[in-house]
Amino acid sequence: MNEDSPPRQNYEDALLGIVGEMSTTMRPHAEAGAATAPSLDSALEAELGFDSLTRAELLTRIEQRFGVSLPEQVLAQADTPRALLRAVLAARDLPPGSEETPARLARPAPETSAQAPDGAAALTDVLRWHLHRHPDRTHVILHDGEGDDTPITFAQLHRHACAVAAGLAARGVRAGATVALMLPTSAEYFYCFAGILLAGAIPVPLYPPTRLAQIGDHLQRHAGILANAQAPVLITVAEARPLAALLKAATGTLQSVLTPQELEDTAGPPVQAMLRAHDIALLQYTSGSTGSPKGVVLTHANLLANLRAMGTALSVDSRDVFVSWLPLYHDMGLIGAWLGSLYYAFPLVVMSPLTFLARPERWLWAIHQYRGTLSGGPNFAYELCLHRLAQADLSGLDLSSWRFAFNGAEPVSLQTMRRFTARFAGHGLRAQAAAPVYGLAEASVGLTFPPPGRELAADRIDRAALARTSRAVPADANARGADGDHDVMEIPSCGRPLPGHEIRVVDASGRELPDRHEGLLQFRGPSATSGYFRNPAQTRELFDRGWLNTGDYAYLADGELFITGRAKETIVRGGRNLYPYEVEQAIGALPGIRKGCVAVFGSADPDSGTEHIVVMAETAATDEPVRRALQQQVLKTALDVLGMPPDHVVLVPPHTILKTSSGKIRRAACRERFEHGGSGPGEAAPWLQIARFGWQALLPQLRRGRHAAAGLSYSMYAWLLFAAMAPVTCLASVAVHRPAMGWALSHHAARLLLRLAAVPWFVQGLEQLPRHRACVLVSNHASYLDGMVLVAALPMPVCVVAKRELQGQRIPRAYLSSIGADFIDRFDNVRESEAIERLVAAVRDGRSALLFPEGTFGREPGLQRFRSGAFVAAARAGAPVVPVALRGTRSVLRDGQWLPRRGPISVVIGRPLQPDGQGWPAAMRLRNAARAEILHYCGEPDALRPGIEAARSRTARQLP
Repeated sequence: MNEDSPPRQNYEDALLGIVGEMSTTMRPHAEAGAATAPSLDSALEAELGFDSLTRAELLTRIEQRFGVSLPEQVLAQADTPRALLRAVLAARDLPPGSEETPARLARPAPETSAQAPDGAAALTDVLRWHLHRHPDRTHVILHDGEGDDTPITFAQLHRHACAVAAGLAARGVRAGATVALMLPTSAEYFYCFAGILLAGAIPVPLYPPTRLAQIGDHLQRHAGILANAQAPVLITVAEARPLAALLKAATGTLQSVLTPQELEDTAGPPVQAMLRAHDIALLQYTSGSTGSPKGVVLTHANLLANLRAMGTALSVDSRDVFVSWLPLYHDMGLIGAWLGSLYYAFPLVVMSPLTFLARPERWLWAIHQYRGTLSGGPNFAYELCLHRLAQADLSGLDLSSWRFAFNGAEPVSLQTMRRFTARFAGHGLRAQAAAPVYGLAEASVGLTFPPPGRELAADRIDRAALARTSRAVPADANARGADGDHDVMEIPSCGRPLPGHEIRVVDASGRELPDRHEGLLQFRGPSATSGYFRNPAQTRELFDRGWLNTGDYAYLADGELFITGRAKETIVRGGRNLYPYEVEQAIGALPGIRKGCVAVFGSADPDSGTEHIVVMAETAATDEPVRRALQQQVLKTALDVLGMPPDHVVLVPPHTILKTSSGKIRRAACRERFEHGGSGPGEAAPWLQIARFGWQALLPQLRRGRHAAAGLSYSMYAWLLFAAMAPVTCLASVAVHRPAMGWALSHHAARLLLRLAAVPWFVQGLEQLPRHRACVLVSNHASYLDGMVLVAALPMPVCVVAKRELQGQRIPRAYLSSIGADFIDRFDNVRESEAIERLVAAVRDGRSALLFPEGTFGREPGLQRFRSGAFVAAARAGAPVVPVALRGTRSVLRDGQWLPRRGPISVVIGRPLQPDGQGWPAAMRLRNAARAEILHYCGEPDALRPGIEAARSRTARQLP
């Protein structure tokens, strides 16, 4: 510390003064005096109730008071005033001049123009296209607001991505596998995402934990995502390994937790997977504001179609500059910002979301510095700038380059956008820049945009008419808007559909509605997902005869879209549709209620057949008179907006209202908490949440362990039975050396073994076996168990035809010979012909034969091609062919496994097939008929079907 700096005690007192002042401000006046003064070790969140936004305000005040600039990591990591004090003292030791403001930073030289790769079929094609034409062009600029920005060129991105792809391939990740990505905004995020694509795998972005107080909910949601995605690999920072270990235990599918450095440091050959347009490019898990997260399947074709449509709608080219603080795990930040910049080659200036939350002015200064043309975010981002930025923070700010300021991902407030454009008009921001947009992950990201350069457009409608008749009736021109008369609603226009996309509004029966009739919004187009990953039930709900359900209520007017609310969150009361958002906004503005922490939802009332209206609002007030007064204010405000009082007003402690990763209110989860009586207490301590999650993660492990132990015990028991009975049976058969008696011994021993092993098995069609005539029995081959099962099923002795390889093994040769087996060489034509001759002779002599015409078996299910030897022998001997279908043996003991599992086995004996000649055509007809019969009963697919279809396709292409 500098020698002329004040004593440490002065810093402590000043810092605690700021914390105490903010803590007092958060509490009602009646209890402010009784509040305990904070200490250096008071927990900011658990004891003082400072959430992330409050901590951001705290950092701003500390920086202003001490004249320092604190790293944005302090916002997430500092959990006590002592940690903040350390950060302040460390910042005071920085050399002079390190606090240079963004306004004085030099602006970069503009890049030359570049074309977009219109012919690209996959995102990897886009990267290679730009790499070959301008490898040194700046693609991404990592902006920290401190003057130490880091550019990333296309060549850098490709080089690091190739190293990541090689590292993944070296660890067994193959094309089509999913790879989870849980990294903060950083160069490594871009490298790893692109590397996953180059490896042919599918990225699954996850948001990294930020709030320790909700770590339990965070782990629970990520465990569900990882289990659904079945990702074997998670890429994350080293600090997240302890949490990742819990996720590994909870999912059962996660195998490796790796850091980007570990992947890049792996030596391996280069990997360049060839991707097609309809391969899956991304699993974008929805935020879950109305339910559990679902993995939206987005192909390369979906993403490229959406990027091209958005680019056409906004007239985008490489001269644009996108400035973004949006999280890269969210579709707006990932697809709209980064992949858009990747496609059109305009620079992306990206900063951490924590940087924006801590110092929102850096977003605007980045637009100023880099002459940003495209930028935006959810409504709260504009509110944050309005409330947090002092005029002194904006001196010299120039926003005249900003041509499209989009507002989306949550309900758009016209008042917020109007106040924002009015305030920043003096800094060059044009009113025409403000643009409410609409999109959803199921449409890749964007669906409707207003035309660039148009001022805010809104529809003023009669609130009562919309609630009672679901019609958007224009309000009286003299009526006041949302700031005045509550009978008038102003709804912003979200514009028209992107090129190539369509939208419509339907009623509950699916009938399309005319203009100004509210209903369910549906869409279709090339950006539309094919469904949810491994979730057929939700996928069925998504589609309606070629259209996709958005889950939103809306109406159309003059071809433009007006969103009225979420279908699952609309409250139905007395035949009226009531919308939560306006009520939440109004109640959140009340003194004593935490803004943005209000949930309004409906709870089913079985007595009335309608829904109760519930208002759940966060407050730090604990004094009972103050809480009663707040309840009355909430009640009156809700009555003014809705025209009817809510049934329940529940005041809850801070951090009780559940939110998604992008800050949306999770009303369905709040309703579930209310209905189960969980609205009172706030979040449990982080250690307790982790312990709970660890126990929940341990339970499936214990269940899996129990099942594994039971399976292993059964396998050992089965092998012990086999070890006890097989040698005795083998020795007895060899000793008597009479095939009929050896078969009889083996038959009874096999049946006893199956019975003692508790294998559920049955034989059907024994009456089909010829009693007084030799035949050729043919069976599918799926497992090492097939021979034993057939010996147990067939009461009469037959000549088993085995592969010649077994003749070279002493014990199998001795046993098989004792029951009259013959051996056939499948790979020597001369020897195979000799074996067929022996088989013909045996059948003519009255001995039935048993063969596996597939010759061998493998791990994968499917009936393979039949060899012709058995059928040639049957045709030449004039003997019938009896098809025998085995089902279940592959599941009990699959190739490559030595631990049998208990499962049902069936043997179906088909009707005898008589040869209609002695030549080759007759043998082929027998083969085809027998194979069709076995295919019908074996329960496995036809392994030849893909080859047949390919042959047909080749033949069709050869026709003139």
